[in-house]
Amino acid sequence: MLEELRIQNFAVIDRLELQFSAGFNVITGETGAGKSILIDAVELLLGARADPDYVRASGDRSLIEGVIKLDPRTRLNIMTLLQREDLVDADNPDYLTLMREIRRRGRSTARINGLPVRSELLAEVGRELFDIHGQSGHLSLFRTRHHIDLLDRYADLLEARAGLAKLVSELTGLQAEMRALRDDRETLSRRADLLRHEVEEIQAAELESDEEAVLLAERHRLANSEQLATLAAEASQLLNGDDRRARAAAVDGLMGVAAALSKLAQIDPNMTDDHELAEGLAQQSQELALTLARYADEVEYDPQRLNELEERLELIRTLKRRHRVDNIADILDYAKRAATELEGIEHSDERLATLGEEVEGLLRQIGAICARLSRARTAAGQRLSAAVIAELADLRMEQTRFEVLLAQAEHPAGCVVGDRRYKFDGAGIDDVEFMLSANPGQPLRPLAKVASGGEAARIMLALKRVLTAADQTPILIFDEVDQGIGGRIGAVVGEKLWSLSKDHQVLCVTHLPQLASYADEHFQAQKDQSAGHAATQVRPLANDDERIGELAAMLGTAGAAGLESAREILAAARAIKSS
Repeated sequence: MLEELRIQNFAVIDRLELQFSAGFNVITGETGAGKSILIDAVELLLGARADPDYVRASGDRSLIEGVIKLDPRTRLNIMTLLQREDLVDADNPDYLTLMREIRRRGRSTARINGLPVRSELLAEVGRELFDIHGQSGHLSLFRTRHHIDLLDRYADLLEARAGLAKLVSELTGLQAEMRALRDDRETLSRRADLLRHEVEEIQAAELESDEEAVLLAERHRLANSEQLATLAAEASQLLNGDDRRARAAAVDGLMGVAAALSKLAQIDPNMTDDHELAEGLAQQSQELALTLARYADEVEYDPQRLNELEERLELIRTLKRRHRVDNIADILDYAKRAATELEGIEHSDERLATLGEEVEGLLRQIGAICARLSRARTAAGQRLSAAVIAELADLRMEQTRFEVLLAQAEHPAGCVVGDRRYKFDGAGIDDVEFMLSANPGQPLRPLAKVASGGEAARIMLALKRVLTAADQTPILIFDEVDQGIGGRIGAVVGEKLWSLSKDHQVLCVTHLPQLASYADEHFQAQKDQSAGHAATQVRPLANDDERIGELAAMLGTAGAAGLESAREILAAARAIKSS
């Protein structure tokens, strides 16, 4: 709902702040008081062309700002748009602030939630939030592309449509694959050659997933073989000794220690443990000496094997670099995927045949659903037409005809319905348009081409009444709805507008007291000339006395009789509302 509207230096408005209620809001006042200027301000807030002439003479810029509270349904509908443009206010997700600034000189600016946007985006947001009857382009019922959505909501067909849309999406994917297979044989051939070469190259390499670490370790040993042999021999010599060394070998020394401790333990049993330790060390040193000797003999420098290792590791590095992976396991995984793709390309003819069968099956399945949707829409369209005609009769448009037109177009590649093929999309095969003839003898014409003014407003009101549950536009604004109607029909219009406020916020500018009596919130517009220049002021009427006084003024009847008539009008409206 439009919760707040702030206007500054706009036309005859100096400064104005209004808080609207969630129900039926009515604005009244004398002719020329500036009531419809509020509608103009909202239209500018929703992306209408900014004319510098709107800027009040006493200022250099106009500022219009609206604060909208989003109910869960509205927030769901508009969130995708706000997220797309990065306009979601994380601190206040339930509110949307629209702002328009018009400069006398220079460009106007637009903002959503404080962020600058194009005026076209304001219009896009506005179409989701507002229906304004006047000279605005924000009337959703006059946008033909919305008619099928309104009819399907009215007929409760949205779930069936969602299932159809899922099948159409599946079909689109299959058809895209078929086009890719058909349209670029040369590219596929080149792709197959590349894949074949890559698979053969990887297979020829005969890679093992863990071999790189093994190869690196072996290369490291071979590259350091001379140093390894030298160190092992040196350690062995220190243990065993040789004729070239003057000092005794370590093994001989440990064996001598063990022999001495053996004799000592025979004399002093307390040294038995030390003797056993010495014997163990002597044996271990002998074993270590033998191991080092064998290791030194086995280590040899093999340049040919080292070269083989380098070549193998370079092959692995090349394959990793070529396929942009980090290890051999990823190379092998790529080979599997490439082989699968290659098999698909090599069997593309068979795949095309299979896809063709799947597509034809989906076209028949889609056609069956479209036929059911079309029958349901035809029946719902007849019910909708009868309901709208009845509403229009209440609004003194008894001669008006209204029909829901469904049209289909045949297409050779379309879905199958019976023995024909029809063009279709995610909504089905039907083009839906609301048609109307306002006067006897006139042919039915598209609703978008009906005349403006009070007649068009009543047509919209009738449609809104019938479609109130189907129409998800949260804020409805009516201007000129009372043109050409009198007091008796004004009460009917008032009741119908008030009934819309159960599912929508409704704002209405009116001259009819019978209509205004149904307001949940009644505002009075008047011109204030106390400051030496005319300025429109709008204030809420705070109590019954103020409302009755305004209704009496609208009746144009002075004195007690006028007040009594106004009191009766207000009481009658309240009785109907309470019932």
